Amino acid sequence: MTGDVGSSSKKPRRFLKKHIQLHGLGSVIFYQVLIAVGSCVSAFGYSMFMVPFNLAAGGIGGLSVIVNHFTGLPAGMVYLFMNLPLLVMGFFQLGRWRFLFSCVLSIVIFSLAADFFALYLPGIMETYPITKDLLLNSIYGGLFFGLGVGIVFRYGGSFGGTTIPALILHQKTGYPLSQTFFYLDGGIILLAGVVFGWELALLGMLALFFAGTATDFVLEGVSQVRTVTIITYSPDRLKQVIMKTLGRGISQWEVTGGYSNNQFTMLFCTISRSQVQDLKAIVAEYEPKAFLVIGVAQQAVGSFNFMRHKKSRKKIDVSTDG
Repeated sequence: MTGDVGSSSKKPRRFLKKHIQLHGLGSVIFYQVLIAVGSCVSAFGYSMFMVPFNLAAGGIGGLSVIVNHFTGLPAGMVYLFMNLPLLVMGFFQLGRWRFLFSCVLSIVIFSLAADFFALYLPGIMETYPITKDLLLNSIYGGLFFGLGVGIVFRYGGSFGGTTIPALILHQKTGYPLSQTFFYLDGGIILLAGVVFGWELALLGMLALFFAGTATDFVLEGVSQVRTVTIITYSPDRLKQVIMKTLGRGISQWEVTGGYSNNQFTMLFCTISRSQVQDLKAIVAEYEPKAFLVIGVAQQAVGSFNFMRHKKSRKKIDVSTDG
């Protein structure tokens, strides 16, 4: 029995040690600070724009708004206590200490910050709330909340809430996460409609949309990268011109036309958005019969710049020879 207790107490330490070894102590501390910052940003939007106007944008945050309206209990504390049974459930179903490490800090900071802002902002600000326009409050409440959530997700945190039962259901049954979120958040917004009226429910849905958009923006950013696929009979000249003119590396492989059974070469490269017109001009001039497809990519990680790749390859060659 004593051995079991000792073993269980060592598990969080072992996980933390592995986590630090993977990311480095400085990065782990930096990430936790950013998760705390993101939680505060979300809490600001929640307390400033949503709670005072009964805007329930789904999730545990939306349920907390409803409970706050009927009981007067601080919305942040309600959010924290509603998450406790979900954290216990997630601990046993979604990864134990790794799961808790990703959730606890953001949930606690968000709850404390939300109640702090609700308590002190009215006394600090000359005009509180900033605006009584419900549309503006739903837009900016969603944007601030989503920006904070995006920061938390980007640096390895999680807000728990309805994501926990959704992930468990997906893990057990394979049920799509998107549909689970839709039903859970939609049900909470419908409940808000019954309690507060359908106009506030519609505004809550709008806040949910802006929160999701802001979260995606923080996680993925503005797409600056384009992927290019070129199918051609004569790849050598075209490949050399693209590499020399645009400074991008190219991958190639042989393909067979599904209808004609003719042999072609497929070229693939990644370019910046500003280089799209240059690439199209190059293909039109040097290989006008080529088939060109330009796609959108959110991120490109690694040495996709040909000149930079060439320099790094030279360094590797030198070290290998030595």
